[in-house]
Amino acid sequence: MTAAGGGTEVLREDLERRERETLAPYAAFSAKSAGRRYAEPEARFRTCYQRDRDRIIHCKAFRRLEYKTQVFLNHEGDHYRTRLTHTIEVAQIARSIARSLGLNEDLTEAVSLAHDVGHTPFGHSGEMTLRELMAEHGGFEHNAHGLRVVDVLESQYPGFPGLNLTREVRHCIAKHNTRWDEPAAGEEFPAGPAPLEGQVVDVADSIAYNHHDLLDGLDSGILTLEALHEVDVWREGEERARAAWTDLDADQLGKQTARQLIGAFVTDVIEHSAGEIQRAGIRTGRDALARQGDLVRHSDAVQAKKAALEDFLLRTLYRDYRVVRATNSAQRFVRAIFCAYTDDPRQLPPAHRQWAEEVGAHRAVCDYVAGMTDRYAQDLYIRLFHPYPRL
Repeated sequence: MTAAGGGTEVLREDLERRERETLAPYAAFSAKSAGRRYAEPEARFRTCYQRDRDRIIHCKAFRRLEYKTQVFLNHEGDHYRTRLTHTIEVAQIARSIARSLGLNEDLTEAVSLAHDVGHTPFGHSGEMTLRELMAEHGGFEHNAHGLRVVDVLESQYPGFPGLNLTREVRHCIAKHNTRWDEPAAGEEFPAGPAPLEGQVVDVADSIAYNHHDLLDGLDSGILTLEALHEVDVWREGEERARAAWTDLDADQLGKQTARQLIGAFVTDVIEHSAGEIQRAGIRTGRDALARQGDLVRHSDAVQAKKAALEDFLLRTLYRDYRVVRATNSAQRFVRAIFCAYTDDPRQLPPAHRQWAEEVGAHRAVCDYVAGMTDRYAQDLYIRLFHPYPRL
């Protein structure tokens, strides 16, 4: 550390030294990063992964997550989660797990913040529609598109396209894998699991959406405490909540039970993953990448309970007629907008028309539509198909 103005400056080299002294030997060390596609001077006060995190936070795709659907459409209520609040919750859970396992928190946070930047408007319904529409034009998958966002579509630096993130962050984005997401296809990254920090984000993602979808479902009235009693892990959490607090109203009971669940899931991941890493004899991050499957995961017993909870949510929340009705409307919006622009690309804004000349109309329109927020897509649909009459 260098003296400056009576204090001390913590330089990047100091932060890298702290990583060597405090992280587990199998963590990703910023000083050993595989680097970026385009060479840049290192930052003076930030590690490469801290720099990645900051670039993600300041990009347009990240800001747009505020107005993209998680489960409930953005305009349906101010208290429901959006894709941005979901992302923040994932980052909080993932950092807690990474810290306890001795992994690199900065890399974990950067991946957490970037893991959904490729998501479409209207959540998975928008993604399913674009996948169908792009089936004969190169396909669409939100992890692959997320990589495209950070590699190509973001445009704020004069020296290179995209954000020029480190290979480790990009690897984790490409390999993001949950029950609802498939890893992106491609030859750039090796077959097998993501780096351990990416595996942490995958697990944190599923814990976060289980937790907040329960609470949003209860707030909406679609889920009830009585119906949730059929789920073993919920009943167990409710018993712990009642033991800790003797006078809970229904709203507090739901929140405290969900809190018990998130604590139990996180604890299980940490304890089970630490044991798996030890049993597998993992000494370096390269050892972890050579494995056939993920090392950061739930125990079989907890995973079975978690799967039962997710089956319940699929049956009672995601397939509820009100959610399905909104999903169908969203798919109509996306399909109509996409077809309007591919039928006549002259309607595209100038920058997107130029992009269509470079990559083709279907891919350019897909890039444009995938980047839209819910409210922008809804407003655009009205302008395209139901314009207000001029007075």
